[in-house]
Amino acid sequence: MRSYLFLLASLIVLLTGCDEPAVEKPQHLVKRDKMISVLVDIHLAEAVYQTKRFTTEELNKYSESDFYYSVLKKHHLSDSVFEKSVIYYSSKPKELEKIYTRVINQLTEMEQKLNEKAQQPVDVNTTPQ
Repeated sequence: MRSYLFLLASLIVLLTGCDEPAVEKPQHLVKRDKMISVLVDIHLAEAVYQTKRFTTEELNKYSESDFYYSVLKKHHLSDSVFEKSVIYYSSKPKELEKIYTRVINQLTEMEQKLNEKAQQPVDVNTTPQ
């Protein structure tokens, strides 16, 4: 029993005694707002790839990583900067939760706008210009 108490006490001292963060902040950290935009685009690209790859012959010549790199290119990010930022934010669960809450909110808003647009009646009496 004493050995368990000693082990538990040692573990508590080790965990509370560490002042250094588990992952240091990268020199070129992607700012939170930009990270949200990148993640939204990555999830959209991934969804397109996953849902269309078997139905569209054109997409068969691309891989999932092509979609990933196209998003990084759109946002002018290198993959190393993005991945270091993901690792950093992942080491801070509360911060990552805030980021993903906003990502989900933006994706949900996009979905709602698409649903509203699809439900609007079509006026057949007007002529296109």
